[in-house]
Amino acid sequence: MTVATGVVETVDAFHRGRFHLVQPKGRGHRAGMDAMLLASLVDHAGPFRLADLGAGAGAAGLAVAARLAEAEVTLVERSAEMLGYAAKSLALPENAAIAPRVDLVEADVTLTGKARVAAGLADDSFHHVIMNPPFNDGRDRRTPDSLKAEAHAMTGGLFEAWIRTAGAIMVPGGQLSLIARPESVAEIIDACGRRFGGIEITPVYPRVGENAVRVLVTAIKGSRARLAFRSPLLMHDDPGSHAFSAGVDDLNNGRKAYPRKG
Repeated sequence: MTVATGVVETVDAFHRGRFHLVQPKGRGHRAGMDAMLLASLVDHAGPFRLADLGAGAGAAGLAVAARLAEAEVTLVERSAEMLGYAAKSLALPENAAIAPRVDLVEADVTLTGKARVAAGLADDSFHHVIMNPPFNDGRDRRTPDSLKAEAHAMTGGLFEAWIRTAGAIMVPGGQLSLIARPESVAEIIDACGRRFGGIEITPVYPRVGENAVRVLVTAIKGSRARLAFRSPLLMHDDPGSHAFSAGVDDLNNGRKAYPRKG
């Protein structure tokens, strides 16, 4: 695992300093609220194994490890450069408490069969799988930064491929959690197919009167429960303020999880 030379790096505190993340500045995808909301979807009593697919520098997976002391986390990322930043994060003294519970796997999420298993993603291995797939159309937001383009650009059948992998590596009854754009809902439901049921969708709105900008989705492997839309999350209470609402601030800082209703 390597990182590019000459790239400025930052060390950023998350969850009010409970873990720190090394990430490139001006290159690649910068972790923020999306990763913290994704991590908040995981709630589990006792020991469990979690895979963070397309983990980037590892923000969401590390957030889960920091909040849940019995979580064993595997960060799965195909970019050696981004995984290198995750490795640097795990070497930080500030992350000494969580580093022994985090593994790194350099692999393409879309691998199948023996190739996937050989990469370190065996069948029926994880209780939770989380993902924040690229969700921009490949023609949108074009950028000369190849790392950022790779992290943001959607390809055809992406959700089908990623959710297929999640279903393969997850134990029966395990939970899939993801964050995406609202326009991807139909594709996500279709990709879940018969693999996952009990789908719960939470729209995320910036403010009252504005359209949703994200959806949080959870589903259970092998469940036959029906689809449910949950009460929305409102990012900001005050139309004139950028301060997070109390509920979102709790999720962002790891004080609470956003557990399933089903």
